[in-house]
Amino acid sequence: MTHDLPLAIVMNAGSGRRDADEARETISALLDAAGRAHRFFPIGPDDTPVDVVREAVTYARQVGGALVAAGGDGTINLVAGAAWREELPLGVLPQGTFNFFGRTHGISADTREATESLLRGTPRHVQAGLVNDRLFLVNASLGLYPQVLEDREAWKQRLGRHRLVALWSGLSTLLRGYRSLRIEISGGSQVRRLRTPTLFVGNNALQLEKIGLPEAADVHRNDGTLAGLVLRPIGRLTMLGIVLRGALGRLSDADNVVSFPFREITVRPKHSRRRMKVAVDGEIFWQDPPIVFRVAPRPLVLISDGERQPGEDPG
Repeated sequence: MTHDLPLAIVMNAGSGRRDADEARETISALLDAAGRAHRFFPIGPDDTPVDVVREAVTYARQVGGALVAAGGDGTINLVAGAAWREELPLGVLPQGTFNFFGRTHGISADTREATESLLRGTPRHVQAGLVNDRLFLVNASLGLYPQVLEDREAWKQRLGRHRLVALWSGLSTLLRGYRSLRIEISGGSQVRRLRTPTLFVGNNALQLEKIGLPEAADVHRNDGTLAGLVLRPIGRLTMLGIVLRGALGRLSDADNVVSFPFREITVRPKHSRRRMKVAVDGEIFWQDPPIVFRVAPRPLVLISDGERQPGEDPG
């Protein structure tokens, strides 16, 4: 049972301080009213997030509790990785822009609704992906997509965290130009040698469904399948057309898009052994090749009281 577990709540308080304070007050009031023991572990602008999460893990282990992530995709990914490694239950109170993980599992972006859902929730097994040893919940990628995310963060620092800002920053990156990856992708006995702007790996059926990839159904089965996507070498105008198709949920109709389900693939740069830039749930990291994408060998335990199914209104 999880209805009486103490909660170690890691909360990103580094940006939007007033919103973070209001969210904390709401969460605390609801948990106090329910008699649920809890402690906050805020990540401030001067804190090292990994150290804060480590403190939360220590507390959760001492009291036999669960870890809770209150923040955007980066905070959720960091806390989820710790919960998976330490085999602790995970709760999520989403505060981010897109909230694909929360929406997939019926967790509202509204703080009050999400907290009430957490109080009602029961543990369920959720598939997670790994890129080398780093956990991801929504997606991981190489090439152009990490650059789009990096540029998007710079735009958001100036103009705010809004979906239109994210869209415009992505278009700006594409129009500026990009370099293609030259990579080898091996899975089982098959080796593909590719020149592609990006390799995208998805673990979230809702996101895959929204951009129109048939592999959404494979990932939704939660049976150890991830979805891969590569683009053939193309020009900027063709790339913009592909972005438009993705926004309209028709990416599978594009001639230059190749998607495929898989359980594990290994990626190596063709002419170099230098570190590669990897995007993991919206955060950028550097990894030494080879880069291995696979499903985590055991599931993440998520505290949730509902799940949105692909095909339903995503809200």
